[in-house]
Amino acid sequence: MADRGHFGSRLGIVLATAGSAVGLGNIWRFPYMTGHNGGAAFLMVYLVCIFLLGIPGIISEFIVGRHGSANAARAYGSLTKVRGWRIVGYLGILTSTIILGFYAVVAGWCLQYLFASLTGHLQGDADYVASYFVEFSSDPLKPCLGAVAFILLTHFVVVRGIRNGIERASKLLMPILLLLLVIIVIASCMLPGAMKGVEFLLKPDFSKLSGSVLLEALGQAFFSLSLGTACLCTYASYFSRQTHLGRSAVQIALLDTMIAILSGLMIFPAAFSVGVTPDAGPSLIFITLPNVFQQAFSSMPVIGYVISVMFYALLVFAALTSTISMHEIGTAFFHEELHAPRKRAAWVLTFVCSIIAVFCSLSMGACPGLRVMGLGVLEFCDKLTAQYMLPLGAFLTCLFVGWFVPQHIVHSEYTNDGTLHATFYRAYLFSVRFICPICIFMVFLHQLGVI
Repeated sequence: MADRGHFGSRLGIVLATAGSAVGLGNIWRFPYMTGHNGGAAFLMVYLVCIFLLGIPGIISEFIVGRHGSANAARAYGSLTKVRGWRIVGYLGILTSTIILGFYAVVAGWCLQYLFASLTGHLQGDADYVASYFVEFSSDPLKPCLGAVAFILLTHFVVVRGIRNGIERASKLLMPILLLLLVIIVIASCMLPGAMKGVEFLLKPDFSKLSGSVLLEALGQAFFSLSLGTACLCTYASYFSRQTHLGRSAVQIALLDTMIAILSGLMIFPAAFSVGVTPDAGPSLIFITLPNVFQQAFSSMPVIGYVISVMFYALLVFAALTSTISMHEIGTAFFHEELHAPRKRAAWVLTFVCSIIAVFCSLSMGACPGLRVMGLGVLEFCDKLTAQYMLPLGAFLTCLFVGWFVPQHIVHSEYTNDGTLHATFYRAYLFSVRFICPICIFMVFLHQLGVI
């Protein structure tokens, strides 16, 4: 379509695409998973997974998206004469829509905690902080309003288009996010006893390695890079023919990994300085960390206040870079498949995701009876997407590009129509045909509890 738009610069491509991957998964999930799986040994395996498996996965979605130059469903359907592959695009669009719905609930909590930090409402003992979270999340109205407000904030970025909306917001949000992260890392590493946390993150103890740790690291790598959501495919549809797909994939993986490591350096030193191991799971952000910051900076309450505010501002910015990308996936689909103006298409997705968000929010406290298959709606959506839909989408994409897309198309996209050297092309093709599908399948079996 002539009015689809394109990214205006290579920096915009890298920041927007990396922003789609950088989110609460990096700033909360990565430190939690690292703490839960032995620290530096998990990090080493994670890095191997990112660069040997994650980058081929990114390139594969880039190839589909740029060659198709359309929304995910149409892009997958246009690359082969074999029918049925369009369903992979539909799966990615559905996955991202569900994720945006429940992700907005957590993002709304971050907004509330940013406000609470600014107003000093998080000052108190551990019991007070825990009761604050329970009271807020159980309110029938406030969390719903926060979630819908976050979706609307995302909507008003996406509706402005690629260059004026997504690219411009990414160029603003990503540098701010990095700056806040670096400041908090420096403050955290200056605390008494902080080096124990740094050592835990960077000094590997390979006796902690196990089959479970390997699979958890692989799963975190794919989760962190947003593989299987059709996000990378959709963004690649706005790439120019001059965009170097391999180089962009490496840059995005490096930036995403750097932010994950910085997140570890932000949380581990502060946690170890007060004797807390950050493996508390979902409660880490909203119950454990407020107390960690308060105790760590007890002798410097002003600095503690500033760090707390900056931390929740960081979470809001990180969440927003991710929700923008997830919103764009569905917006592009409705825009092109329904032949609707971009604004109307964006409103369709905003409405659908707001409904999902309200049900997810209510199931967390106000209406605990809202359950699906014995799980609260938010928990069900999280489990459905993370354990089933994401691995399935990434698995099918690798099979699709490796075996069903004509190889002259794959080679042409990889080399920008022959203008670039086919560096590592054979290694890429071998990985996407054999290594990635096998590893993703193992992660899938691990999620199911089979291995």
